[in-house]
Amino acid sequence: MDSAKRVISGTWGELWVDGELIAECTACQAKYTKNKETVTMCGQMVNDKKTVSLDGTGSLTLNKVYSRFHDSIDSILQGRDSRVSIISNLADPDSYGAERIALYNVSFDDETLADWAGGKLGTTTHPFTFTRHKFLDIIQPE
Repeated sequence: MDSAKRVISGTWGELWVDGELIAECTACQAKYTKNKETVTMCGQMVNDKKTVSLDGTGSLTLNKVYSRFHDSIDSILQGRDSRVSIISNLADPDSYGAERIALYNVSFDDETLADWAGGKLGTTTHPFTFTRHKFLDIIQPE
């Protein structure tokens, strides 16, 4: 790294759900968590672990502007598990480039009906799971 200015700022983040820009998004996180099984190793006292599967999880934080995702709530009540695709883009003009990641088979874990407090700006958090990802653009140092 040649300068601190190369560190990417989330200020330049953008998010799309099924091709629609979610302009009120203020934070996005997606990660895989390893599910491990204990492996007993003869001749040593410390057990080892083997990864046997992964869980894809994440969350979106949105400024409360309007009733975003209200149609998902209606689907849940009708017994349907709606799935979407998410694209996260982070493109700080001082960085070495942009990073775009697509998440597929995204299922929101819960839907907030109401969450507010007097004297505070409204936000909602939307946890989700996903089963696949693809890096559309990656950042490489110059």
